[in-house]
Amino acid sequence: MTTYAPISEQADTHLFWQDEALKLAEEALAANEVPVGCVFVRDGVKLAAARNRTNELGNATRHAELEAIDEMLSTPSLASTLDPDFPLKGITLYVTVEPCIMCASALRQMGIDQVFCGCLNERFGGCGGVLGVNEQYACF
Repeated sequence: MTTYAPISEQADTHLFWQDEALKLAEEALAANEVPVGCVFVRDGVKLAAARNRTNELGNATRHAELEAIDEMLSTPSLASTLDPDFPLKGITLYVTVEPCIMCASALRQMGIDQVFCGCLNERFGGCGGVLGVNEQYACF
């Protein structure tokens, strides 16, 4: 279930990382992509960040979240620090738009702890916007 948190109740750290994701969304828009950007953070450190690349790569699965996950898993020094069963355990995702059902399911299966969304995705949202596949993690 997605929980709304008014700006007055959001920590500066959440706003900082959301702003980083927004910069990536702006890059995506400039590249004629759906403007979604995301940042994966653990213990206050950015692990990976990405933007949508579906049009650029001609692959409908190249959403920002999956691009960043691939970056983490393909970086040996980082991949070796991830839980082999639940690679996203202990990690927080900041994303400009609520993850779609495909991405929300991948996040759940990989053990994400928290997801902070800039806005709901009323067409494809998998964190409660359309379907709630995220009972295992908190989505704000």
